[in-house]
Amino acid sequence: MPSTNSHGPKRAILYARVSTDEQARSGFSLRQQIERLREYAAQEGHEVLEEVVDPGQSGASLERPGMDRVRDLVAGEAGDVSVVLAQDRDRFSREPAYTYLLRREFEERGTILRALNDRGDESPEGELTDGILDQLAKFERAKIAERSRRGRARKAQEGKVVAGRSTRYGFKLNSARDGYEVEEKQMAVVRGIFGMAAEGTALRAIKLILEAENIPTPKGARFWDRSFFRRCVLDDIYRPHSFEEVVAVVRPEVAAALDPSKVYGIWWFNRRRMTSRQVSEPSENGRRYGKKYTSYTKPKEEWIGVPVPDAGIPRELVDAAREAVIDNRAPSRAGRRFWELSGGIARCAQCGRRMRTIYRTKQRKSGLRRTYGYYKCPGFHDNGVEGCANRRTVSATSLEAKVWRFVKTVMMDPAELIEDLDRMIDLKRREERGDPRKEARVWVEELAKLERMRDGYHDQTAEGLMSTQKLREKIA
Repeated sequence: MPSTNSHGPKRAILYARVSTDEQARSGFSLRQQIERLREYAAQEGHEVLEEVVDPGQSGASLERPGMDRVRDLVAGEAGDVSVVLAQDRDRFSREPAYTYLLRREFEERGTILRALNDRGDESPEGELTDGILDQLAKFERAKIAERSRRGRARKAQEGKVVAGRSTRYGFKLNSARDGYEVEEKQMAVVRGIFGMAAEGTALRAIKLILEAENIPTPKGARFWDRSFFRRCVLDDIYRPHSFEEVVAVVRPEVAAALDPSKVYGIWWFNRRRMTSRQVSEPSENGRRYGKKYTSYTKPKEEWIGVPVPDAGIPRELVDAAREAVIDNRAPSRAGRRFWELSGGIARCAQCGRRMRTIYRTKQRKSGLRRTYGYYKCPGFHDNGVEGCANRRTVSATSLEAKVWRFVKTVMMDPAELIEDLDRMIDLKRREERGDPRKEARVWVEELAKLERMRDGYHDQTAEGLMSTQKLREKIA
C-alpha cells in the first residue's frame, strides 16, 4: 500500500478482528494481525494510541464492541486520530456499504481508514478501484457460499449426513463423517424421555428427574431446557420408518443400498432456515452485545430425507409420546393484566436476566379467590440457587406503582422531559449508525418532512398569507 509519510498522520489506532470460524479454519489470529500492524506503524512513524481487537465477531455487521470503541475514540474520546489501521479491508467489514459508511464517518473527523492491502490511493480513481475490488470480493464470497450450499444438498441427496457443529442427541458421526451411528449411552436417555412423555409425565418433571440424576444436557450443561424434550419427541430421527416409507422420500440409488427388512429413522436436511444478526442494547454496564436469531420451517417439498440407523424406540411409544406433547406449549401471558414491566425493563440485579411474571391464586376467608402478580428471576425459578442466588419475589403491585410514580414525575417536569428526549434521540442515532438502510430511511423521512414544509410555505404565499421575501427567507 502507498506510504503515508507525506501526509504526516502520526496518531493511529490499530484494529484487528477475527471470527470464530476463521480462527479455527485458517489460524488467521488476532496476534498475527496486531504484530503486522505494529510493524507498519513503526515503519511509518505513527504513535499508536490504542490497539483494539474484536475476537469472535462477524464482519457482516458493525454491531461489535471493538468497532464501537474505535468509533468512540475517533469521535473525540482520544483527541485527534490521524488513521485507523487494519491488516485487510474486510477486517473493517465484509459489506462494502459498511466500509464506505465508516470511511465517510471518519473523514468528518479528519481520520483516514486504511488497510495494509489497499490497492488505490485517496484520489477518486483510487477509491473507485478499492470499491470495485470490494464488490468483486463480496460477489466471490456469495458464489463460494452458493457452491457450498449446493454441495451440502447434493451430499444429502446421496443419502449422507451433512456434518454440522453438533450431532443429534443419541447419535455420533461415523469414521467417514457422512453418516450416523447410535451412541448407546445418550440413546438410553432419549428412550427414557420418550417413556416418561408417553406416560404423561410433565416436561418440567422430566427436566427435574434428569437433573436429579446428574445427566448432562447435549451440550454438557447442568440444567435442561424443557423445549428440548418436545423437539426430541417430534423429531423423525427417533421414529422408526418402514422401508416403504423411506423409499418414498429418498432417491432410488439411496433406497437400493437399504435393507428392506429393517426400519430407519429419517434425518431431514434443509428443513429449517436460520439467520442471525449482531445486535446491541444499552445497559447499566455499557452496551450489551449478542446475536438475534430468526428461523422458520421451509416447505416440505424442499426437505431432503437421509436414512439413519433405528434409534430402538418402539413406534407405538413414539406415537404415544407425540400425542402427549403435541399441544404442550407454554400459554401466552399477554392479556392477563392491563400492563406489566415486559421487554427487559425489570432485570435481576444478581444475574441480569429479564424478570419473569408469575401468578399465585389465594383464597380469602370469604371464599373469593384472587390472583396476585409477582416478578421473579427465571434463573432461580427454573433451576434454584444453582441458576441464580436471587430468590426474592417482588410484588408486581408495589414495583409497578413505583415505576409509574417515577414516569409520572418525569412527565410532569418539562425540563427533565426535554433533556430525556434529547438523550433518547442521541441514543437512537447511535443505534442507527452502522446500518446504511436505517440511516437512509432516516434521511428519506427528514427530506420528506422538509418537502412538506416547503410545499406549505408555497401554499401560504399563493394565498397571500406570506410575502415573497418571507418565502425566500424560509427556504434559504
